[in-house]
Amino acid sequence: VQLVESGGGSVQPGGSLTLSCKFSGGIFKDYCMGWYLQAPGQQREGPSVYDKDRSYAYADSVKGRFDISRDDAMKTVSLKMNNLTTEDAAIYYCAAITLCPYGLRYITPDHLAAWGKGTQVTVSS
Repeated sequence: VQLVESGGGSVQPGGSLTLSCKFSGGIFKDYCMGWYLQAPGQQREGPSVYDKDRSYAYADSVKGRFDISRDDAMKTVSLKMNNLTTEDAAIYYCAAITLCPYGLRYITPDHLAAWGKGTQVTVSS
């Protein structure tokens, strides 16, 4: 499985950005998808956003502002981010997740089938 993120960039606080992740090399429907964040100087953590068979889960830090969606025909998963703050600045990684645990807290490194290389999101005025 290969994942390629795109759509990162620089935006002002309060702005919006949409990230995309293109999946290849496997059967897309066999995986749940998630987005992880790595803030400057921090370890990668998450997932902050998780799509389990179109049952979506969000970390409290992004709930109400971020929306994940997937297109099985195009084998892509998107992350729409609204009302961005400086705390959202990070490298965003797309992940393919196996076994599809019920919620964010149950996803462990053993569930992760593949990572993308990440896309940078900068939020500054």
